[in-house]
Amino acid sequence: QVHLVESGGGLVQPGGSLRLSCTASGSVLSIETMAWYRQAPGKQRELVAASGTTTNYADSVKGRFTISRDNAKNMVYLQMNSLKPEDTAVYYCYAYTTDGSTRYDYWGQGTQVTVSS
Repeated sequence: QVHLVESGGGLVQPGGSLRLSCTASGSVLSIETMAWYRQAPGKQRELVAASGTTTNYADSVKGRFTISRDNAKNMVYLQMNSLKPEDTAVYYCYAYTTDGSTRYDYWGQGTQVTVSS
């Protein structure tokens, strides 16, 4: 079992920055990939950035967002710069583990990011 807790959301003006943090606890040594997803009102949840054997970003955030991991602290971060109103969403931390045959998905509770003047 892995437990994820996000922090760092809030209200920011367009062009501003925020850093989201996610702390993992439990069976952290079995985590293979950690990622950030987001879900805006009326839209499907979408991948923002993932950090595993490779690092991937949604096209809409490339060059503006950076995902990083601190394995010693069991944390993953999302640095968000040049924020736009369309970045407004609930942001979720995600991790998955596998025992070789079964994949287990874990989600945080989400943190609201609002970009507005």
